[in-house]
Amino acid sequence: MTAPSFAPRRSALTRLSFAVALALGAAGAQAQSLVELYEAARGYDTTLQSARAQYDASLAKADQAKAGLRPQAGLGAGANWTNSRNDVTDTGRTSNSQNVTLSASQPLYRPVNRYNDEQGQLSVEIARAQLEAAEQDLMVRTAQAYFDVLAAQDTLTFVQAQKTAVAEQLAAAKRNFEVGTSTVTDSREAQARYDLVLAQEIAASNDLLVKKLALDQLVGRSGASPKPLAAPVNLPAVQPASAEAWVEQALTQHPAVRQADKAFEIAEVEVQKAQAGHKPTLDLVGQYQVARGPNSNFPTAGNVRTNNASVGLQFNLPLYAGNAIENRVREALALVEKSRADRETALRNISQAIRSAYFGVVSGTSQVKALEAAEASSQSALDANKLGYQVGVRINIDVLNAQSQLFQTKRDLAVARYNVLVGQLRLKQAGGVLKADDLQPVNTLLAR
Repeated sequence: MTAPSFAPRRSALTRLSFAVALALGAAGAQAQSLVELYEAARGYDTTLQSARAQYDASLAKADQAKAGLRPQAGLGAGANWTNSRNDVTDTGRTSNSQNVTLSASQPLYRPVNRYNDEQGQLSVEIARAQLEAAEQDLMVRTAQAYFDVLAAQDTLTFVQAQKTAVAEQLAAAKRNFEVGTSTVTDSREAQARYDLVLAQEIAASNDLLVKKLALDQLVGRSGASPKPLAAPVNLPAVQPASAEAWVEQALTQHPAVRQADKAFEIAEVEVQKAQAGHKPTLDLVGQYQVARGPNSNFPTAGNVRTNNASVGLQFNLPLYAGNAIENRVREALALVEKSRADRETALRNISQAIRSAYFGVVSGTSQVKALEAAEASSQSALDANKLGYQVGVRINIDVLNAQSQLFQTKRDLAVARYNVLVGQLRLKQAGGVLKADDLQPVNTLLAR
């Protein structure tokens, strides 16, 4: 029987493998831990930068609101030139005048300004919660991209190991056919399985490249190389071990809850601010002016200098504004109800997200245990099928199927472990308690 030709397939596969090697090597870059790549992402991710800029803008806007409670001062100056002529006497006169005025005011009673300041401080709290949520989201996105690369690497490794095993089985089938102990069907089945594994290897190599590009884009590095999990893998348990405990914790600490609470408070203050439109205002005002110009009593005496200083109170009381204030109050009251409904929606969504994340982690942990048992069983089944094939009680397809099942189980187990680790971070994010320190326990599971 003629040996199968794999030259064209290997040529294409060699080019793709070389590209994968370049991506993995990246100028000999050393593998990085999850914490290292997260720190790199913090300085590069534009979503987080946007949240930081929004927080800085909110701080500046809050300071703008404080200006309405602080003194105001201004300096003004003017100069005039006048030329007058009397047609009766045929005489003319030219004069000029200058003045410099310093004015200042201090609000004494302006309730609207005080409410603006209060809303400004609440807006800062909202921006702070948004920044915290953006940081938590970046942690999860980094962990997801990190373990996506590891999963893609594992998939490629398992496919390549399966290809080696299938190639050995193909060679054994060929030898057995040549000596007459097996049929040509065994060789063709092994050849078909080998061709399938080659296609899977190409797909796995491409998927690894895509996953690595996504990680590089996130952390701002070329050729980021995640460290794999150390063996044996001992996944941490979920604490607290109750979905309701997570929900109770989130309803007071989650950034989205804090945002909804502050938005509701802002809406309530807006009602008070609208009602304050009926209230009077009182300011302390002062002015000092130095003027130089002609004396109206003695025009021929030339320019004289006068100094004027004044201090007083300025009172203003709105009487009628065309029902604008009443309608503004009605608008603000409606927005309070909207904020209350939005807050309730946020609470319900958070509760649902936490329960889904919690049961997802619990289910994933159980799946890991089941796959660990399945891996041992699949290995035993493969050994038994190989032995049965050697003694003639099993055919080649039985061995190929057992090999495929073993490597698929290994891949599923690796992916399940990664999903549990990312799921635990997502659970903390859903509960609003995810911190940078929570990446350290995951880091300890990585190879040194």
